[in-house]
Amino acid sequence: MTQTTETAAAPATAAEGTPSGRKGTHRVHRAWFVAAVTFVTIIGAAAFRSLPGLLIDPLNHDFGWSRGTIGAAVSINLALYGLTAPFAAALMDRFGIRRVVAAALTVIALGSGLTVWMTAAWQLLLCWGLLVGLGTGSMALAFAATVTNRWFTERRGLVTGILTAASASGQLIFLPLLSWIVEKHGWRPASVTVALAALAVVPFVWLLLRDHPADVGVRPYGAPEFVPKPEPVPGAARRTVTVLLSAVRTGPFWLLAGTFAICGASTNGLIQTHFVPAAHDHGMPITAAASLLAVIGVFDVAGTIASGWFTDRFEPRRLLAVYYALRGISLLFLPMLLAPNVHTPMIFFIVFYGLDWVATVPPTLALCREQYGEDSAIVFGWVLASHQVGAALVAFLGGVVRDVTGSYDIVWYAAGALCAAAALMALVIRRSPTARELTVATA
Repeated sequence: MTQTTETAAAPATAAEGTPSGRKGTHRVHRAWFVAAVTFVTIIGAAAFRSLPGLLIDPLNHDFGWSRGTIGAAVSINLALYGLTAPFAAALMDRFGIRRVVAAALTVIALGSGLTVWMTAAWQLLLCWGLLVGLGTGSMALAFAATVTNRWFTERRGLVTGILTAASASGQLIFLPLLSWIVEKHGWRPASVTVALAALAVVPFVWLLLRDHPADVGVRPYGAPEFVPKPEPVPGAARRTVTVLLSAVRTGPFWLLAGTFAICGASTNGLIQTHFVPAAHDHGMPITAAASLLAVIGVFDVAGTIASGWFTDRFEPRRLLAVYYALRGISLLFLPMLLAPNVHTPMIFFIVFYGLDWVATVPPTLALCREQYGEDSAIVFGWVLASHQVGAALVAFLGGVVRDVTGSYDIVWYAAGALCAAAALMALVIRRSPTARELTVATA
């Protein structure tokens, strides 16, 4: 009976398993629906990441907390966002994507909602730092990497770019709304809005997301044959650490981790956290500065999707070198562009920086796949951890530098120099033997 059922199901899976239904069918492959749900989920989780830069001045005004103290809470959040990611990837292998993501969204909502009642700095560290850091870490790019690896064999670079752009899309949606709420109604309603946004996504995850193509009887997109669902992997924490211990023995891991740490320092840690208060220091209204940050999100979507397309076609090491070099040059000019009003050179910077914001993700993930194969999602999780550690350091140190010197200029110049170093590091990452063989065979 079982053998007959499997044989009968084979033609259906064959039809859906071919990309875009090339063999006689125009049905949209189920993988694209899963990618769409993942996109919406990451947007919902991105709401909190839009908030910290808007609240530095209000919290400083309401509680008298220094920018260094507030930056410390953001720093803990960013560090946990990265350090949780590799364990989350392993937990998804053990318990399934749906359960882990639904739990993470609930924790984000809890942490954001509890900030409404905080009265002391340690509560800020607990809610913003610990709870939301753990929740967003489980919703990090390792989630996108896991979905991409399981559901797609072809178009991985493009899908990675699209899912990475979801975070920027969330910033685009929430930044103008949250800045308006903060200005008109205060920071507490903004925190409640973030909590509700995270909770609103949970039903979509539970009802529409599936852990593996085999759950619905289809092949991964572009796969030549049906792929059975693997058994749950026990010992998620042990596997995560084991993969790390293996990866740290290789040179490419340290180069990827180093470049991605600089990526985090120059984006999440610097621009996302400190751009709004830095612009406000020069007399620009908070709503105007937040709108500029949202415009970065607009062009980030285009830049990241384009980067995914490029990654499917060009050498990822060279792409990374170009991205970091251009980012470093733009940061060196930023101190001269900050002013009370939005002018044309600032618009040019925003567009240019937006195109480069997380364009580094698709080639970095491609290099992880090339070097580490089936463990690439977990390795990428650890590389992402370095990204967030870099972001955390700059989020904290940027606030300290501002408190001590009264200006962010030193931070902009230092970040530009670091980006130049990252461009050089990307060029010396060696190619894996498998990648060289594929290049020769293709030629």
